[in-house]
Amino acid sequence: MPRGRTVDLDDIASACSSLTFPIAVKGRAPALVHKSDAGAVRLNLASPEDATTAAKEIRDTVGAQGIALDGFLVEEMAPAGHEVIVGGFNDPQFGPVVMVGLGGVFVEVFADVAFRLCPIDRTDAEEMLAELTAAPILDGARGGIVASKEALLDVLLKVGGADGLMLRLRDQVQELDINPLIVSADGAVAADARIVLRPESDHQAQITPPDEDTETIRAKYAPLFQPQLMAVIGASTNRPNRANIVIDQLLTYGFDREKLIAIHPTAAELDGLKAYPSFADTPAPVDYAYIAIPGAGVPDLLRQAKGYLKFAHVTSSGFTESGNDTLQRDLVEAARESGVRMLGPNCNGGHSPRGGLTFCYDALPDKGSVGVILQSGGLGVDTIRRGNHRGLRFSGVMTVGNCADIGPEDLLEFYLADPDTRVVGMYLEGTKDGRRMFELLRNRMPVKPVVILKGGRSELGHSAAVSHTGALAGDDRVWDALSRQTGTVLAETFDEFIDKLLALQCLTPRPDRPTTEAVLFGNGGGTSVLGVDTFARAGITVAPFRQTTVDMLDALALDPGATYTNPVDAPRPVLISNEGRDAETVLRTIFEQESPQAVVMHINMSVIVSQADDGDQLMVNFLDAGERVRRDHPGKAHFLLVLRSDGNPRYEEAKVRYRALALDRGIPTYDELPAASNGLAAIGQHERYMARRR
Repeated sequence: MPRGRTVDLDDIASACSSLTFPIAVKGRAPALVHKSDAGAVRLNLASPEDATTAAKEIRDTVGAQGIALDGFLVEEMAPAGHEVIVGGFNDPQFGPVVMVGLGGVFVEVFADVAFRLCPIDRTDAEEMLAELTAAPILDGARGGIVASKEALLDVLLKVGGADGLMLRLRDQVQELDINPLIVSADGAVAADARIVLRPESDHQAQITPPDEDTETIRAKYAPLFQPQLMAVIGASTNRPNRANIVIDQLLTYGFDREKLIAIHPTAAELDGLKAYPSFADTPAPVDYAYIAIPGAGVPDLLRQAKGYLKFAHVTSSGFTESGNDTLQRDLVEAARESGVRMLGPNCNGGHSPRGGLTFCYDALPDKGSVGVILQSGGLGVDTIRRGNHRGLRFSGVMTVGNCADIGPEDLLEFYLADPDTRVVGMYLEGTKDGRRMFELLRNRMPVKPVVILKGGRSELGHSAAVSHTGALAGDDRVWDALSRQTGTVLAETFDEFIDKLLALQCLTPRPDRPTTEAVLFGNGGGTSVLGVDTFARAGITVAPFRQTTVDMLDALALDPGATYTNPVDAPRPVLISNEGRDAETVLRTIFEQESPQAVVMHINMSVIVSQADDGDQLMVNFLDAGERVRRDHPGKAHFLLVLRSDGNPRYEEAKVRYRALALDRGIPTYDELPAASNGLAAIGQHERYMARRR
């Protein structure tokens, strides 16, 4: 920090005697949130007289705004350098967060900042600086001052590191600004700083250590995903309702009838199932209960289940989502009193092919490797049905609603420990224990890919932020920081969520050669050109082949209409002739000459299939050609398939068959090139994170 003194107006001249000019004068008052905006700062003052005059101007300027000053700060000007801001704040979900960016009075105008969750290490700090648009300026662009990166890294670690201010003072500090931090070639000087203390009653993000014993975690959740006895509560004997529908869905899906019972106060049988008046009357303790009775009755039901029930999925509504916090608190207390772990309330249920469990008609029974957690019951149905249609196969899909007890962090911990789950997807609107989620994601081994679709990524409550850091730290930026630090893949839309899960399900990550490039191979010149732009926006380059490769492909003389740069525009004859062997020859040449990281094969079905005598065999030939090339070059390139159509029912029906053929070969299939670019970008991001973790 530069030398300075806090004084009254009458003492400014005497205070200057111990300082080296030029100096700065700043007004002091709790109401001065941003001093420059209020006209409370004067710089480069050369004498005591200048300082006194400046102080009077400040007094008059802020006085006209109804602000009474407590005094003035008189301090030496920092040496020449770049103005940087380093700050921190306590996020209500994730706890301490650190920020760095281009500082000074225009910090909120340019908003050129980077965030990370604390604690950060040196690599995190270096990546934060590299992320800034102003990074070249700090490096001395156009003959400017070269900032001391070591000094700046040191400040970042002292604020956001494992022993930094934000973690050490997390219970006391809400927001922190060092702005400007003047960074020169020789070091860094804090020219100004502001600290906002936390109210004593302020909510603090929890720090909950995750379980370390993976076997214990798996065993703990086995009754939820593979119940040996399940009960449905809420079905009617005379007026079918949601609970009756669930019974039918379960039996239709294949749940063992002998393991399914109903709880009903009077009926001995319900929808063909044995019924019992209470949990205490069941033949054995119930592993999992689906509860669909009016919300007011659920707490007493759970209290009566003490010792007889392990997991309850409360689908009933009328709790916090409706403003009834008292009822939800009673629900949580009842669950804790009875020793029951609870999902919900206000959700749709659970889906687990390994346990024959579902809450959705038409769900496929296939066991898969994608585990999903959703804070939305409706999206749960969409995820199962649309996901199955697109090729996703699930290890589990759990809706958690209000997360009164079991939350996303708990199920994330299970999926990370679960050997049947290779990919995790989450739809989140918030997290009650973001710090735990962060630690689980950061420390996960093996490094399973995780995709998050975050609802409500908008600026919430920022009008109340006091510091520059608080005003710049949108909910969106914190989730971006989580993604960068943990390798979590973010999705903007539900379709993108499915796109990315599909690629990560089907493709084997290649951390030794992360995906940044692709070859486009298919029919349609305009489609290919648009595809190049689409993949570029996703961070995937479609680079032209070397001329020697183009010459070799031209020499094949397969069709005069073919174009063999990248993208490869292959007319119909190239794709279907010679039982797919011509397409195979093109692919082999590309593999041998260019070593592609990924190949995206795209087919306009209305052009190709409509003119084929046997479209199914054509597709088998095409896929087999790709499979033979891939088999001869194991691990060399990711394969993705795009089946484009014009909406004709004939082609849409065929697409379902062809997608299944591709899925059998481990090839993810998409409807359009932008969707494929989402998937390939996801696998590339995950590969880069795996490479970093090595």
